[in-house]
Amino acid sequence: MKTVISLAIREFPLLKSGKVREIYDLDDALLFVATDRISAFDVVLPTPIPDKGRVLTQLSLFWFGYLQDVVPNHFITDNVAAYRPVLKQYAEELAGRAMVVKKAEVLPVECVVRGYLAGSGWSEYQKSGTVCGEVLPKGLREAEQLPVPIFTPATKAASGHDENISFARMCEIVGRERAEQLRELSLTLYQRARDYAAPRGIIIADTKFEFGLVNGVVTLIDEVLTPDSSRFWPAAEYTPGRTPVSYDKQYVRDYLTAIGWDKEPPAPALPEEVVQKTREKYLEALRVLTQ
Repeated sequence: MKTVISLAIREFPLLKSGKVREIYDLDDALLFVATDRISAFDVVLPTPIPDKGRVLTQLSLFWFGYLQDVVPNHFITDNVAAYRPVLKQYAEELAGRAMVVKKAEVLPVECVVRGYLAGSGWSEYQKSGTVCGEVLPKGLREAEQLPVPIFTPATKAASGHDENISFARMCEIVGRERAEQLRELSLTLYQRARDYAAPRGIIIADTKFEFGLVNGVVTLIDEVLTPDSSRFWPAAEYTPGRTPVSYDKQYVRDYLTAIGWDKEPPAPALPEEVVQKTREKYLEALRVLTQ
């Protein structure tokens, strides 16, 4: 199948071209297309990862189906040519990586759930004993499981970076009742996914969800529980106290750190070995979770 870095669908307006996704307006719905672009440290790299967009889409479709009894989602169909026959001409580019979704009023917060001490949470904990301002027990090690999962909302700063916010700030943005609803939904979704993945040998360390309103109803949107929105660790290789092996793009981040890139654009190209290793990790996550 074709590696897709970007698209040029002429028949419909391009609403947004993000780090990975391109979103087109179909009038009564949206077309989400996951490209093979990859970003690190908030910079899109010049080298794509073949099949990455298909992995993101297929995993999201799986989780939409598995979690639909918890909360409605925005998925309509992945047979985009049937929904809009004019898109048949793009069949090769869209195969496996596109879906038609409902339009939603996006709620401007990211709902992050952390079950393990990793990433920026670990960095903060080392300095202050907290994660996103929430006090945690003393003596926890890197990658250690938290006593209970914690909800740590975020929003997008003007620069495009994620910016952690307090729950009180989230209440100011969306209202207390809505914030409490999103917190409860996020924790339930995470726990359901964690319990599904565990016997299959994958630890879901943390993840983020996005929600919107469709006809006034809270709806799960965007991507769900993918290697781009979550930390997936192989349980067989997990040991608290050190940085775990990961199914996500950590392999790319580690390479870029090792070569001394200053994390400012333009980003360097990735060597073939890094591309193939990253591709294998994405495909393995899809295989393990969906077979």
